[in-house]
Amino acid sequence: MLFKPEADDAKTTGKRVQRGIGRRMVSLTITLLILGGLGYLGWNAFQQKQAGRGGPGARPDLPVPVLAATPRTQDVPVYLDAVGSVRALNTVTVRAQVDGKLIKVNFVEGQDVKQGDVLGEIDPVIYQAQYDQAVAKKAQDEALLANQKLDLARYQQLATSNAGSKQQADTQRAVVAQQEALINADQAAIDNAKATLSYTKVIAPLSGRAGLRQVDQGNIIRASDATGLVIITQLQPIAVQFSLPQQQIVRVNAAAGKGALAVDVFGNDGVTVVDTGTLKGIDNQVDPTTGTLKLKAEFPNAKFQLWPGQFVNVRLKVETLEKAIVVPTSAVQRGPAGTFSYVIGSDNVATAKPVVVTQQNENDAVIANGLTTSDRVVTTGFANLSDGAKVLIGTDDKAPSADLAPRKRNRSPDAKADAKSDTKGGQGKDGEPRGRRGEGDQKGPTGPAPATGQAGGAAK
Repeated sequence: MLFKPEADDAKTTGKRVQRGIGRRMVSLTITLLILGGLGYLGWNAFQQKQAGRGGPGARPDLPVPVLAATPRTQDVPVYLDAVGSVRALNTVTVRAQVDGKLIKVNFVEGQDVKQGDVLGEIDPVIYQAQYDQAVAKKAQDEALLANQKLDLARYQQLATSNAGSKQQADTQRAVVAQQEALINADQAAIDNAKATLSYTKVIAPLSGRAGLRQVDQGNIIRASDATGLVIITQLQPIAVQFSLPQQQIVRVNAAAGKGALAVDVFGNDGVTVVDTGTLKGIDNQVDPTTGTLKLKAEFPNAKFQLWPGQFVNVRLKVETLEKAIVVPTSAVQRGPAGTFSYVIGSDNVATAKPVVVTQQNENDAVIANGLTTSDRVVTTGFANLSDGAKVLIGTDDKAPSADLAPRKRNRSPDAKADAKSDTKGGQGKDGEPRGRRGEGDQKGPTGPAPATGQAGGAAK
């Protein structure tokens, strides 16, 4: 009998290859089934997580918590905002009008002075002597005039009785006239000397606040000194100069033609009005370098809150919108098609309506078209809100408040275990379902937050 070992080996090898391929197919199939199961579990967990957060996978029958407000009707003032600088209404540099030694200073730096107060005194000896000399010269000429008048009377008597010539009487009359003119000149010299003597007392020309002293007592002060003795600044009232864009010229002129315009100045916080004044002047030309128009307002400055050189925020009231519809600024939203607001219907369904905003600030917005006083608009809770969504209207007193600072985390093992159970929406040590921490705070701005712990437990 003949044996064929090569044929047997080939058959054995083929069987082994088939068995190996079969085993690999089984392993691959099992692996695919395991991966598919893990993928399904992961997708299901993701959907539950989204449902717990109220995202795209949330239940459509749950209403969105929001806060709402009703438009109101009120008179709204229209302001033009600007930045201005405070300037003294009047500023004067007090200078000496005569030269001499400064013998006395009668003010304190930073003191409030009144018009006519003596701020300083210059040595008057020389100027007093000049005045006395002028007075004596006048007395001398007056005595000479009296004698010349007596001679004139005698010459006129002699001329009347033809005992003297008329020419002599006329000549004496001319001499008397010359002497009278000389006396008038003496009086003028006296007045000049008196005025010069009065200049030895440096007088405050206006009421205001005295600055720092420029010359100390005992120094020689001159009329040609540029610095002077002191600078007086008038602080009550005080002026503020500000600029507005040239596009507002017509609006400001039209408002100014109806009456005086009120101007407010804000404090350092930019919110508090520290003083209110009136617009006093509008410049007669636009600055070509900046394209702005300069305006000047006057303020009483009763509490000295405005100081020369200070930069302040200014608002000019140009008109008042009567019976305007006003809503909170948060109720106005902006989209690709413009501004709109969510209006809540009688069935608590929010509908997006386009609105026209005339003006708005940090708190209120004036609506020209799109809303009525009978509407209800959403002010808070836009994160999960969409057109046609059902809403749950909350109240301000029930709205949760956000944490002002992050809470301190506990790094203990028990705390970590609790955090993991909270993240998964499982149960804590007490057996009660727990939601994610801080979710109520995150939902705080949108109104009362739903019970996330119950949602997490149900999803699980």
